[in-house]
Formats: sequence, C-alpha cells, structure tokens
Amino acid sequence: MELLLLLAALLFHDASSFRPLSCQRRHQRTNQQSLVLNAAEENGQHEDSLQSRRQILTTAIASAVTLSAESASALVKGVAPPSSMKPSSGKPKCTNVEECQAMAERKEQEERETAEGSRVPAKKTPGGVIYRDEQEGNGGVVKDGDEVTLYYKVLKLGKRSYDGLSGEGTVVFSRGYGLEDDEKKPGDKSFITTVGAFSNVVALNEALIGMKEGGIRRIAVLPQKGWRKPTAQCDGGPGGQGQGGDLRTDYVVVPTATMVEQEACFDTTRQPFPATYAQQRRMAQRFDQSLIMEVEVSSIASSSSLQ
Repeated sequence: MELLLLLAALLFHDASSFRPLSCQRRHQRTNQQSLVLNAAEENGQHEDSLQSRRQILTTAIASAVTLSAESASALVKGVAPPSSMKPSSGKPKCTNVEECQAMAERKEQEERETAEGSRVPAKKTPGGVIYRDEQEGNGGVVKDGDEVTLYYKVLKLGKRSYDGLSGEGTVVFSRGYGLEDDEKKPGDKSFITTVGAFSNVVALNEALIGMKEGGIRRIAVLPQKGWRKPTAQCDGGPGGQGQGGDLRTDYVVVPTATMVEQEACFDTTRQPFPATYAQQRRMAQRFDQSLIMEVEVSSIASSSSLQ
C-alpha cells in the first residue's frame, strides 16, 4: 500500500514537473507561430508594395510609350509642310542669266504698274513742273507772295523711280526733319521764304502755289528749274538745249575735299541751299541731275498780313 502511494506521489511529481515545460514549449510554439505569421504578413505587405510599385512603373511606361506613339503619328500624319518646303516640280523658272534678268525686269515692271495704279496721279503746273500730293493738308491755301514756313528734303532719284517722283532716294540735304548735324530733333529748324521770290528755285515757286497748310508735296526738279545756272553754256543736262560747255556731272573731289569747277554751272545763290560744307559737296555732284524735293508747309503768313 505504501509502495503504491509512493509510486503515485512520484508520478504526480513528474507530471507537475513536466507541465510547466509543456506549457513553456506550447508558449514557445505559439510565439514561433506568431513570428511566422508576422513575417508572412510583412512579407505579404512587402510583396504588395513591390506589386504596387511595379503597377505604377508599368502604367508610367505605357503612358510614355502611348504619348511617343501619338507624337510620332502627329509628325507623320499631321499638317503638310508649307509649300516653300516642297520640292519644286517641273522645269526651272529660268535656265540662264539672260532669262533670269528678263524675268526680274518683267516682275519689276509689274510691281511698277501695280504701284502706279494705286498712287495718287501726278499733276503739272502751268510752267511744266510735275508734282504729286503725298498729304493733302487741311489749313489755308498757299498763294503767290505768301510767306511760308517749310520743312523739306532734297533727294536724288532712287533706282525704282520711274516717273521722277516715286521711290526712296538718298537725301542730299534737308531742313526740319532732324537729319542734319545742326538739327537736334524734327521741327528744330525750318526754311522761311516768300512764294515767288527770285532767289528760290523755279520748281519750288511754281509747285508751292495751291498747297494747303499741313500738306506734303513731292516735286520733280529738273536742273534748269533747280540749282543750275540758266545760261546756254550750262544748258546741257536733262531737258536742256545746249551742249553743256565745261559742265561735268561727276565732279572730281581731290583728297583735300576741294570741289573742282563747282562755280562753272552750280548756282549757289538759289534757295534753299545746303548749310554745311559736306552738304554743299554732295549737292555739287548732283545739281545737274533730276532731283526730288519733298516739301511740307508748316505755316502760312498771307501776303496781305505782311503789308
């Protein structure tokens, strides 16, 4: 009996001593399972994150490829290039220098006719001076004997001047437009004269009559109605009657800038006249050519008010 009790006590002791171990092992297994589950969850989350990144990257690449394809398609299927970029078809327009020059002359003639058709027609004074109004003006009308204040430009004919009035020529000398060294600004200086005065060039006296205050008029100035002396000996330029005597239109200027034979036919008493030596030198080489004078009437003092 005692032996049985002793065996039972030993068994109970062994069982009680093993129970904590079993619980501990069970707890360890539970912890291990939790760690495994946590690791699995973290691994799953990591895989989900990687999958999301792959999806974003794939979407971005697909979008870029689509845009590139659309751009390439637009370059290929878009609007046709301008006609100037297309290769010319057929025969060339001209095959040699003569043909090209003839084509250029025809084109220039067409442009000239077009410009002539759109321009205000030129008029002529009783004395034969040709002029054209560039701006009508809205003030009083200039009469013979009136004192007028003028702005003007004297220009040599341009290459495209077909009627003695058109085209933009080089300015020989001017007053009132701020183009000269002694003028600080437009309107700073002016030319005041009496219409019909003997000292004025003939073309100016004739063309001023009938202009309105504020008007601009272009005048064709032939040498005999401009700055050339009215003698038979000098009457050999455009529209002249004589042989010209010793007149030379291409005056030689020596290195010391002395004008050769400028006194022969150049009338330096006619007004308006260049104010500076440089302007006079230019005019000495141009006075025996047809020139353009563009005149603007700034103000008018009538002859009655001057008396």
